Amino acid sequence: MGVHSTTYTASMKPSFFDLTYDELKALLTEKGFSPFGATQIFDWVYKKYVYDPKEWSNVSNKAKDFFAENYDFTLLKVVWHGLSKDGTRKFLVKMTDGQTVETVAIPARDRLTLCVSSQVGCAVGCTFCHTATQGLKRHLKASEVVLQYITIQNWLIQNVSPEEKLTNIVYMGQGEPLHNFENMKKATLIFMSEKGMGLGQRRITLSTSGLVPAIEKLAIDFPPVNIALSLHSARNDVRTELMPINKVYDLERLFKAIKMIPLKAHRRITYEYLLIDGMNDGLEDVEALANLLNSKESKINLIPFNEFPGSKYKRPSEQKIMWFLDQMIKRGFTCTIRTTKGSDILAACGQLKSEFDKLNLWSKDSEPKVIPSIASSVLQNQVRP
Repeated sequence: MGVHSTTYTASMKPSFFDLTYDELKALLTEKGFSPFGATQIFDWVYKKYVYDPKEWSNVSNKAKDFFAENYDFTLLKVVWHGLSKDGTRKFLVKMTDGQTVETVAIPARDRLTLCVSSQVGCAVGCTFCHTATQGLKRHLKASEVVLQYITIQNWLIQNVSPEEKLTNIVYMGQGEPLHNFENMKKATLIFMSEKGMGLGQRRITLSTSGLVPAIEKLAIDFPPVNIALSLHSARNDVRTELMPINKVYDLERLFKAIKMIPLKAHRRITYEYLLIDGMNDGLEDVEALANLLNSKESKINLIPFNEFPGSKYKRPSEQKIMWFLDQMIKRGFTCTIRTTKGSDILAACGQLKSEFDKLNLWSKDSEPKVIPSIASSVLQNQVRP
């Protein structure tokens, strides 16, 4: 079944992509249709990529008319796309209200991971993050999270190969996912639905800066997925300087909440650790990190800082990076260094969007005319569970 594209137009109709499978079944029942039609509809939309209800051949005519008249199946608009020499593809996508977010497709040997955004901007205010300079404009709806995946999957099939398929998702783009808890929960349910995309829990990773009340809810009110924590320091004073959220939810409160997350056998929490020269890369930091984490339940992902214009922080030397890695491995930890991806295609988190916004390089319906040259990535590579 071929991919069916849709025209980018603003719509006052609710997006179909806000419906979970159970909500779709309930809606069909409420409107007098067979609830079993939900299976066929999810199959058309999420497996066959057909977004015109009139083409759903095994769905009743009345049901097809209802969805055509009452629901919007519009995909996001790809405003800009860049292909890195390492195969990473970065996209700027526009929503129906004109707001834009970034999403990145990151290839690896056995998977193709999409890094999706959860908010337009971010309210957390990490001092090392470019997205933080934008402030928070709004949460993304569940449909807008799902549509990042759907839009890019369609783009890849149409522009690369019918066999180019996304396999994994990381919530590591713009925004704090747990600040947008309910919408991210709903999007995750849609991603994981066996009747639709059927992504297993090991294929989805949620990264958080440490929003403790929401972390406490993860174990009881969120689908089971891989968890990654942006730690960046095991010392409260340093972490507070890097991440103001630590003033409210310090390491003691944070790890009390983390211990509430049930880990299945052989599963670990990934701790993202941004290495910054002279800030958190010394022996004192190594010892604090080793004392804070349980080596059997933790994986440490070291991220050498990549400088961007206006940042006050510097990247450690390669010798210092390897020394830090060696120190953690000697202490019994699984520790890796994250490889920077897409450094040649505007890959700094949040910079593509902010530069396009600042320069106002598009009209409502036109493509951008200029591509600015911007620095490399800090956060846009996947965490491997």
